Amino acid sequence: MTHVTVTPEMPRVNLCRGAETPNIVLPAEEDLIFEEKLLHSPYDVKLWLAYLYSKKTAPVSTRLLLFERAVHVLPGSYKLWYSYLNERCAAVRPKHIASKAFDALGSVFERALVTMHKMPRIWELYLNMLAGQRVITKVRHTCDRALAALPVTQHGRIWKIYLAFVRQSFVPIETTLRVYRRYIRFEPGHTEEYIEILKSRNLWDEAAKHLADVLNDDAFHSLSGKSSHQLWLELCEMLTKHAARVQTINVDAIVRGGIHTFSDEAGKLWTALADFYIRRGMFDTACDIYEEAMASVVTVRDFSLIYDAYTKFEESMLSAKMRDDIHQCTEASETKHSGSNENDFLLTDTGEDLELRLARLDFLIGRRPELLSSVLLRQNPHDVIEWQKRVSIFEGNPRRQVFTFTEAVKTVDPSRALGRYHMLWIDFARFYERHGDFANARIVFKKAVNAPFFKVDDLATVWCEWAEFEIRQKDFSCALALLQQATTEPAQQLDANLDFMNHTRMLMRDRLYKSPKLWTLYCDLQESIGSFNSARACYNRMIDLHIASPQTILNFAAYLQENDRLEDSFQVYERGVSLFKFPHSREIWQTYLIQFVTRFGASKLERSRDLFEQCCTVAPPEDVKPFFIEYARMEEDFGAASRAMDIYKRACFKVPVDQKLDLYRTYISCAMRFFGPKMVRSIYDFVIAQTLPGDVIKVLCMQYAHFERKFGEIDRARALYTHACQIANPQEDAELWDEWNALEVQNGNEDTFREMLRIKRSVCTSLGQVHFNTVEIEPPSEPMLIKSQASCAVTQREEDDMTEMTKSRDGLNPANDTSSGHLKLKLDLNRLVSGKSNPDEIDIDANELCLDGGKF
Repeated sequence: MTHVTVTPEMPRVNLCRGAETPNIVLPAEEDLIFEEKLLHSPYDVKLWLAYLYSKKTAPVSTRLLLFERAVHVLPGSYKLWYSYLNERCAAVRPKHIASKAFDALGSVFERALVTMHKMPRIWELYLNMLAGQRVITKVRHTCDRALAALPVTQHGRIWKIYLAFVRQSFVPIETTLRVYRRYIRFEPGHTEEYIEILKSRNLWDEAAKHLADVLNDDAFHSLSGKSSHQLWLELCEMLTKHAARVQTINVDAIVRGGIHTFSDEAGKLWTALADFYIRRGMFDTACDIYEEAMASVVTVRDFSLIYDAYTKFEESMLSAKMRDDIHQCTEASETKHSGSNENDFLLTDTGEDLELRLARLDFLIGRRPELLSSVLLRQNPHDVIEWQKRVSIFEGNPRRQVFTFTEAVKTVDPSRALGRYHMLWIDFARFYERHGDFANARIVFKKAVNAPFFKVDDLATVWCEWAEFEIRQKDFSCALALLQQATTEPAQQLDANLDFMNHTRMLMRDRLYKSPKLWTLYCDLQESIGSFNSARACYNRMIDLHIASPQTILNFAAYLQENDRLEDSFQVYERGVSLFKFPHSREIWQTYLIQFVTRFGASKLERSRDLFEQCCTVAPPEDVKPFFIEYARMEEDFGAASRAMDIYKRACFKVPVDQKLDLYRTYISCAMRFFGPKMVRSIYDFVIAQTLPGDVIKVLCMQYAHFERKFGEIDRARALYTHACQIANPQEDAELWDEWNALEVQNGNEDTFREMLRIKRSVCTSLGQVHFNTVEIEPPSEPMLIKSQASCAVTQREEDDMTEMTKSRDGLNPANDTSSGHLKLKLDLNRLVSGKSNPDEIDIDANELCLDGGKF
């Protein structure tokens, strides 16, 4: 057996008694190689770690002795100390916290910290071990030593363990608060964490104080992501729900500051402030807060929130008062039965009256429309409509209505008014008029006409209303004087040094004298109560100022005619048609021409013709038709029929296409009345030869054919149908084809009927080719198939009609029956398609189509 000498580096340890003591001190045979190497290299950390790794299955005491040897030789090795301490901690973890092994472990940590005091993990192991033992004082002192030894960049690792320890329930609250106060000085951003600790320990006063400090710090950023708005609401909720425990801060000032800062939550903050005073028992102050809130909020949402809270508060106070009264009544009845003096009620009366509470609640409910109106006016004090609604709220209270009107006209800025600003003044004056106070009504009107209106029409409306007020009071001279004053052209010029409001007022006054509304009322009043000359001068002044409308011209002329000034009225019409162009002068021309023709008739025919010619020259095509018709009627009644025909002919060229058909009917009826069928035929021939839309041509041909059929001209009617059907689609113009079919059934023969069918098929073929060449071919839809089948059915029916017609005619001529007494018709479709001429076709000479060589 080889004997190993103990090196000087080996620590002297007190060996325990027993047979196994030599095995702890002396190395085994497999350890000799490490021992020999350690003799040569005792400061090799890797060698010590390898030695320890080889002993990983050895008993704990053996490994600990080896660790002691290693750290004794290398006290500055972090790896050796960290591994040693971890193993010692793992060894004592299953034991009770009161075991002496923990004290021994603490001694080892203290020895390690002599050289490892800059290593945060060593401190973490030490602190976690102490925290497990729940030794508060030693943990606090050790944390202080760690914070003092480590650099500030590594303090966060210590504070994490420190704070987790002091948050435990067995740690005294004072210790926790002192530690957190130190921590928030180091990390101010974690103040919210401290506040949560205070809230969990029901320390609401200090929590509110720190939360207020956070809100006053503009540089604070919440680590939990809360905004300043959320923090404000949290503070207000804390102050109001725990009002009795908050003593060190001014709650009223803080909440009012929040109301000023966060106006969108004003309703919630006001109710929170009132709730704070309610919880403190200061009910009158809470009522004052509610009243102040309703008088300051600017949104309906906030007002509704405050009003509902105020109403519930009053109802709860009323309910509490009723319960107290019932209780007092019960006690009083018991006292009465016990024989007490009935005059002692003065000693028990508290002065609180149930009726007063009821009256306050009723008054609050009745004020809701007024309070809501105040909120809307605070949103926009220039809302005229809301001011008018506010006046209607005080219906039955003239004093409040006058006050509201006065406040409205002082508050509303005309340049920013929403609604008709002038109606405020007018309603104000009407209010005094309804109550019989005419003097104040005139004062209001006098102030109104000097108000800075931004529209001339508004100022003119006020002047007109003032004049109508005087008319209702039967003071016509005053009304005339007012209108004369308003319509007088001002002589002074605008001063450039005037302020904006005065400049606007002067500008409106300078433009007022050209107001058509004022002049119209002035003229009507002059017609009613003034002289003829004054009314005439008034109308002439309107025309001279170029503010007269077409209706003004008509009224002036009618007024002159009522006073037997017919020629003067015609002069007014002349001035009117020279001032206005079409379409504004249309009514003037119509009235002028009708009255002139009615008055003079044939006596001044040339002058009438000149007027009509002038009107028809300046009138646009869309408005000229009625004037041409009146012109022609005048010639029919007082002139020559030939001139009427010429007028109709000119009108046919000038009117638009959509009006031509009606004009042609009037033209033809006049020709028939004066010149007979020959003239009508010439007109029809001329019109059909013109370039007109297909729909117009078809209607004219049908009318012409009806005309010819009345006179028995079947061939001419057939020729017209032939001409019209060339452009008529059988599927769309079935009426035209049906008329032609009826004509042939009644008056035609086999050849004419065949010709009609040939033309019909030809038209269908041409329309089909156009469709094939211009439109993408698609499978026929169900409606088109039905339409095609209907067309085929109509064609078959027409063929059957022709067969029956031929049989009926041939039945009268037995010579045509070759075999069975009935003629069997076979349609020669090839002849129809090839376009061979019909032997019965009517040849109309060109001279018959156009009269006088084609000239109309």
